[in-house]
This record gives sequence, C-alpha cells and structure tokens, in this order.
Amino acid sequence: MNKKNLLWGLLVALAVAAFLSPFASPSPDGLERVAEDKGFLHLAEGKELIHALMPDYVFPGVASGGLATSLAGLVGTLLVFAAMYLLVWLVIRPKGSAGKGPSGKGHLN
Repeated sequence: MNKKNLLWGLLVALAVAAFLSPFASPSPDGLERVAEDKGFLHLAEGKELIHALMPDYVFPGVASGGLATSLAGLVGTLLVFAAMYLLVWLVIRPKGSAGKGPSGKGHLN
C-alpha cells in the first residue's frame, strides 16, 4: 500500500470518527446491560481494572457532549492507527535493512 492511499484511509476514518461518533447509541453495551438487568452493576462502579483515558467515549474536560464524543473518536482513531502502523512496521520490516523495503525507500511506499 502506498502512502497516499494510507493517508486517504486515515482521513476517511478521522472524518467518520469526528462526524458520526456523536450519533452513536447512548444505550449501554451488552455486558453493562446484563449487569443492569440482573441488578449487580453497582458492584462494579468505581472499581475499574484499567483506568480509561476517555471513559464512556467522552473526551475529558469538554463541556459539549457532542464535541467531547467527536474528540474521543478522533483521538481513539489516531491511537489505533498509530498502534497498527507500528505493529505492521515491526512485523513486516525486512531483516537487516533497518526499516527499508526492497526498494530501499522504507515501508508502505
């Protein structure tokens, strides 16, 4: 895949994250819904195993709900993109070429 296509894909993903994430359902996910229905959700409140950077998909410190959700979508998309780009770079880089592909220009040309 060339860098131009990669950039276009990232831009489309960011546009979807920014403009469609505020329309996501506010209903609880499957596990949270079962905990509500069975009456044990209160047992988990305040006892998170992992501290979330953006709990409930809302960017902290932003008063507007729609904007906070859009920002959380943008940041989440960028973090996933960066993680996957790094993973691909680590997995498919040719041995002994220090990150340069067969053409000598690097990955994802």
